[in-house]
Amino acid sequence: MDKDVVVIIGAGGIGLAIARRVGIGRTVLLADYSDKALGVAAEQLRGAGHDVSTHLVDVSEHDAVARLADAAAELGPVTQVVHSAGVSPVQGTTEQVLHVDLLGTALVLDEFARVIAPGGAGVVISSMAGHMAGAYPYDTERALATTPVAELLALPFLAPEKVGDSGAAYALSKRGNALRVQAAAVEWGRHGARINCISPGIISTPLAQDEMSGPGGEGYRQMIETSAAGRIGTPDDVAEAAAFLLGHQAGFITGSDLLADGGVIAALRTAQVWPVGRAQS
Repeated sequence: MDKDVVVIIGAGGIGLAIARRVGIGRTVLLADYSDKALGVAAEQLRGAGHDVSTHLVDVSEHDAVARLADAAAELGPVTQVVHSAGVSPVQGTTEQVLHVDLLGTALVLDEFARVIAPGGAGVVISSMAGHMAGAYPYDTERALATTPVAELLALPFLAPEKVGDSGAAYALSKRGNALRVQAAAVEWGRHGARINCISPGIISTPLAQDEMSGPGGEGYRQMIETSAAGRIGTPDDVAEAAAFLLGHQAGFITGSDLLADGGVIAALRTAQVWPVGRAQS
């Protein structure tokens, strides 16, 4: 009898932490854009006793994501899907961020809806960046949530010259992730499955280290210092949240976005309402 399959898209620190947490007793299908990263991550998981298959994928290409979903289904019942692949503002251009972080997530949600097993669950790893700007106009959010994936990047407000720099593209894409997950919960529900989103804060990964060594590094350090937790997050922090959302304890939760940022957004919003040094009236 085939073992249940957990698909981990993105072989970085968060993806690996989640694989270690939920992959026990299952076949882990590990997918990534980088053959080198994929090999290193698979070796680590196998060394820890996990049953691992690998698959190269470019999540911004429809056919590539469809092949990944088909490959997962061939291994056995696909009971868990984790999408953690992405590029940060310092790692890509505006166009690359939109293609990987926004379009890629939409493709994963669509393609895995057709292969997820009844009773299965998925998690998209987004970012607290999607919460920083607040809500976008209603028509923009509805378009981000519901536009067919083949037409998504043709939306006028997603033209790179309209979006702005890669930072703006990242925030917009991450807000779009949460909205797409909410909309996708309806289709996943028709298959007897659930899908949720986690928006982590500053997590100690190579991606975060790139950001903290870039021009916005001081801002990141200030956010950590003023957050309620007062520390940087770890991949294991995110893995624990993902394990909950993927597990039966979260059986009544779908279409949700869990902000797991150590209180950074809370601190930012509080500061906006009650500036430092001014008493609350």
